[in-house]
Amino acid sequence: MRPVFVAGAGMIPFERQDENTLGDILAGAGLAALDDVDLGKHEVGAVYLGNMASGLFNHQVSVASALVDRLALIPAAAERIENGPASGGSAVKNGVLAVASGYYDVVLVVGGEKMRDVIGPKATDIVAAMTHPHAEYIYGLTLPAMAGMFTRLYMEKYGVTREHLAMVAIKNQENGITNPYAHIQMKITMEGILEHPQSHINSPIIADPLHLYDCCPVSDGGAAVVLVSEEIAKTLKKPMVQIAGFGQATDTHTLAEREDPTELKAVRLAAVQAFSRAGLKPKDIDVAELHDAFTILEIAESEQAGFFKMGEGAKAVERGDTRIGGKLPINPSGGLKARGHPVGATGVAQIVDLVWQLRGEAGENQVEGAKNGFSLNFGGFGNNVLAFVLRRIS
Repeated sequence: MRPVFVAGAGMIPFERQDENTLGDILAGAGLAALDDVDLGKHEVGAVYLGNMASGLFNHQVSVASALVDRLALIPAAAERIENGPASGGSAVKNGVLAVASGYYDVVLVVGGEKMRDVIGPKATDIVAAMTHPHAEYIYGLTLPAMAGMFTRLYMEKYGVTREHLAMVAIKNQENGITNPYAHIQMKITMEGILEHPQSHINSPIIADPLHLYDCCPVSDGGAAVVLVSEEIAKTLKKPMVQIAGFGQATDTHTLAEREDPTELKAVRLAAVQAFSRAGLKPKDIDVAELHDAFTILEIAESEQAGFFKMGEGAKAVERGDTRIGGKLPINPSGGLKARGHPVGATGVAQIVDLVWQLRGEAGENQVEGAKNGFSLNFGGFGNNVLAFVLRRIS
C-alpha cells in the first residue's frame, strides 16, 4: 500500500447558509481544496462525497454526480458515501484506500450537508432516523436523548460533573471565537450558563443532564481535501502531511445490547487501529480533533482513545490540559460545539483542521510545534467510528 498525503485542504464557513444550495456548498468546499494546491498536469481521478441525508434534508440525490460535473472534473469517478455523522470520515477513508491501492494518484474528498432547509424538529427527526427502527426510533428516542442517558451513566460511574461539561463548552466556544469558519463565535462563562439566576433560560435543558450549551448547533457547511500519492506530494510546494494511519470499528446498533453502555468499544478499537498503522502512540499526538457533538463525548472519547486513563478525562479538562497551550490541545478549532456539525462535513473538516495545524496555518488557534495529529469521527451513537492519525513529514 502506498503512502497517502494531503496536498490541498479547504473549508467554507459553517453557518446557516440560506442563500446557498447544497450544490453551492459542496462546490465551494471542493474548489477551496483544489485552489490550495497546484496539481499541474495531474488530474483528479475520483471524487468521494461524504453526505448523510441529502435526499431527506434537500430532496436531492445523485449529489456526487452533480458535483463532479459542476467542478468540471468529468470523467472522474464519483460516488456518495453515507455513514451517518461519520460520512465525512468514511469518505476520507475511501479516498485514502483509492490512492494507497495505486488505482488513483489524485482523489478529491468533499464532505457537506445543508441541514437548515428543514425546521429544527424535522432535522432532529432526520438525524434520529439512524437509530434502530424497531428498538429505538419508534419510541421517540433521539440522539440528544441517547447522549443524555449516556452522560448520566458516565457521571455516576466516573464522577463527571455539570461543571466539567461546562468547562468543555467554554473552552471550545472560546476557540471558536478565533476560528473564521466556526458557526458559533460567542464567549460563554460558567456564571452565565450554570450559576446565573436565569441559567435555565440562558442554557435550557435539552436532555437532562445536557443543556443547550452542551450540544452542537445544526449547521450548513462543507470541507474538502485533495489526496495524492507520495510521488506527487514530493513535487508540491506545500509541507508534506501524511495520513499515516486510520481505523474503523463498529458496535451494536442499539445501546441496550451493549454490555457496558458507558464503554465506547468502537472508539477504542478504531483508535488502536489508527495508532498501530501509523506506528505511533497516544502520547505522540500534539493536537486532536474529537467528535464533541455533546460535551460528554469529548471527555469520554479522550479516555477511550487512550489519551487519558478512564475517569481522568474530566480532570484533564479541569487542569487545562486540553486547552491550546496545554499538554494535549483538543478541538482548537472549536470542535463540533463551536465550529458546527453539518453532519456529512464534520469528518472531513477535522482532517482539514489538522492539516492546517501541522502546516502551521491555523492562525490564532495554532498549536505551537504540532507535528502529529489525531481525529475521531463518531457515527450513530458510537456504532460506526473512524479515527485518523496525521503526521508532518517535511
